[in-house]
Amino acid sequence: MSTSAASPGSGSGDQNGVKRNSKRPKYSRFTQQELPACKPILTPKWVISAFMLVTIVFIPIGVASLFASRDVVEIIDRYETACLPPDAHNDKVAYIQSSQNKSCTRTLKVPKHMKQPIYVYYQLDNFYQNHRRYVKSRSDPQLKNNNSADETGACKPEDTINGNPIVPCGLIAWSLFNDTYSLSVNNQSLAINKNGISWKSDRDHKFGKDVFPKNFQNGTLKGGKSLDESKPLNEQEDLIVWMRTAALPTFRKLYGKIETDLQQNDEIEVILENNYNTYSFNGKKKLVLSTTSWIGGKNDFLGIAYLTVGGLCFFLAVAFTLIYLIKPRRLGDPSYLSWNRNPGGH
Repeated sequence: MSTSAASPGSGSGDQNGVKRNSKRPKYSRFTQQELPACKPILTPKWVISAFMLVTIVFIPIGVASLFASRDVVEIIDRYETACLPPDAHNDKVAYIQSSQNKSCTRTLKVPKHMKQPIYVYYQLDNFYQNHRRYVKSRSDPQLKNNNSADETGACKPEDTINGNPIVPCGLIAWSLFNDTYSLSVNNQSLAINKNGISWKSDRDHKFGKDVFPKNFQNGTLKGGKSLDESKPLNEQEDLIVWMRTAALPTFRKLYGKIETDLQQNDEIEVILENNYNTYSFNGKKKLVLSTTSWIGGKNDFLGIAYLTVGGLCFFLAVAFTLIYLIKPRRLGDPSYLSWNRNPGGH
């Protein structure tokens, strides 16, 4: 008589089977990809409508951006060559490193009415602030905390002088831009406000209130501007602006703000000190006066980009419409599938 009792080994077999199956993921609709999903069918009407929608949105934005950019009034004056004495053109580096007077007078004419605030920038060309070794040559703990003045390990060669730490250390701070500008209109001085030209987050979180410059620009070779040792670093806004390194070799940095309107045909007399050495690397220096609009400074790229994308979408919408009207195709027609066609063409 047969019995339903399992053999002694069958229990272990079931246990082994359970162990083998224990690594299987628990069944769910998610793991088996059975959740409901959106499966849009791109019919010609949907595609044409999407392209037209992009056209309707992008083209007005592009036009508005271009008009806003064109409303910005900008005065640009390149002066690194114009401010050289005639006898210095043969050896520019020797001139810029000498101690002779480097003041220079430039006259700028206002092309259109410029509403305040008018931003004063200096622009440098062919200056690679994004160089890896240059970017790393700074000490963020030292800039923020007075107790970290000795943390100059990443600042070589501008780390110490005579065994004493330099604050702020590193090549970025050492090469601080040191040209100066003094402006006047109709023989009246034009004040340049240098407060608030840096990021508030930088002043509050990256530069300390109790950190003061020490041993800065005391070496045999000076790289740029000296700092006021009586002012903490969070008040040295020229330094804060310079320490936010630029990503491209041509860049502008804010020098100050003019809080007075300038009228059309006004002549601005600029007395500048041509101190910064761009001649060693064939760089260019420019003084820029600019107003702003709701999109920022003068830049046609944003408007052109919107118009280009909008125009391309309009062209595609028209092309697909003509194809749909002239040579319509039934949606989901299996006769277009390659495996459903006769290779011989019969």
